[in-house]
Amino acid sequence: MEHQAPTVLIVEDEEVARRNLAHILEKDGYKVVSADDGAKAIQLIKQREFDLVLTDLRMKKVDGIGVLKTCRDLQPFTEVIMITGYATVRSAVDAMHQGAYDYIAKPYKIDEVRRSAREAVLKRQLRMENRQLKECLQKAQEEQSIIGQSEAIVAVVRTIRQISDSNTNVLILGESGTGKELVAKTIHHLSPRASKRFVAFNCGSFTEELMAGELFGHERGAFTGATQKKTGLVETADGGTIFLDEIGDMPLTMQVKLLRVIQEGEFMRVGGTEPIPVDVRFVAATHRDLAKDMEEGLFRQDLYYRLNVMTIKLPPLAERPEDILLLARHFLVEKSQSMGKDIQEIDREAMDLLCEYSWPGNVRELENVIERAVALQNGPAIRANDLPDYIQNLLVETYRRPGASIPTLVEQERNYIQWVLAKCGGNQTKAAKIMGIDRVSLWRKLKRFNPDEEES
Repeated sequence: MEHQAPTVLIVEDEEVARRNLAHILEKDGYKVVSADDGAKAIQLIKQREFDLVLTDLRMKKVDGIGVLKTCRDLQPFTEVIMITGYATVRSAVDAMHQGAYDYIAKPYKIDEVRRSAREAVLKRQLRMENRQLKECLQKAQEEQSIIGQSEAIVAVVRTIRQISDSNTNVLILGESGTGKELVAKTIHHLSPRASKRFVAFNCGSFTEELMAGELFGHERGAFTGATQKKTGLVETADGGTIFLDEIGDMPLTMQVKLLRVIQEGEFMRVGGTEPIPVDVRFVAATHRDLAKDMEEGLFRQDLYYRLNVMTIKLPPLAERPEDILLLARHFLVEKSQSMGKDIQEIDREAMDLLCEYSWPGNVRELENVIERAVALQNGPAIRANDLPDYIQNLLVETYRRPGASIPTLVEQERNYIQWVLAKCGGNQTKAAKIMGIDRVSLWRKLKRFNPDEEES
């Protein structure tokens, strides 16, 4: 890959000084752009990104501090070096407090400019690499947060990986609490749009009037109380992904406006007269039967086919019983850590109840149950009496999962260990750390499950 020369913006109202700085930096391989006042520099910063800005402090109209503040707001990773002939401690301290990387007083030495520029660009590169690393880690964490070993969930993860790189719209079907927003976030974080915004909007939580304002924003004076322009969520998500939860609850008139955005790639703010272009990937979700809604005239057929380019169906938790204990253990570790507790186990009786329960609220209900149990328990394990009464009293058939078959404790432990190892790529040290045990203990457990297992 060819190395790209760093781009430097020089802001200096003295022509000779501006040319000298440009000459010094161009000889060192920088791509130089110049501006003879602060106002022009701000326009350039709004139009393109720079690796470094060297700006004079004292200028008419807009001074160097104004350029610095604009750069901090619009390009927070761009470093700024102040240059001035009015070297005072006060101005130096002010510039550094505003976020300047360095402060050089005139008359300056050529080597001083070169050194400061080189170190400032290196700092920016390191910060950018650090951000990219964090984004990669976030992607990995998002992908691993879809927990399960059931065939249905494995198929969902496989589909997510297949469609994430494309720009196709996605429709996620599933009951409330099955994790539709988590799937949408995972699609976004594994896509080329990951560096842009992911915006979630619940279509069932707003009136039609409020929904238009939230999604598309409004112009100043569009209605009583609109004292200033507001940016909507669609515009905020430009370049990224917008997740429309409970799309089946969107009113028909709003469906028409949404269809225009998808088809034309543009929208209008409430009270606006000019269309605004936008590049957004839509991921929609619903628990409703949209085919039935279309027959009854409650959902537009053209919008359905625009959104339903790819479909992901999430099964209810009752249909993936082999994932119940994996999820319960995951939430146990997560909630214990967040509450500063050391609870590492779910005892046999509590496990049996969790496996038998029908989970009408799906994964969200399971998470809430484990969080409640962790909050109540101060000992080393979650027990049956830490669970809600309706789960403890499974004599009521309404709550019992049909065909519930409880795995043995050994089977539960083996399945959990195998799942964690698979997520860690077979790395026993990492898996042991996640499970809260030492590596030798993990090896002994594996030895018990498979006597032929050798320590690696």
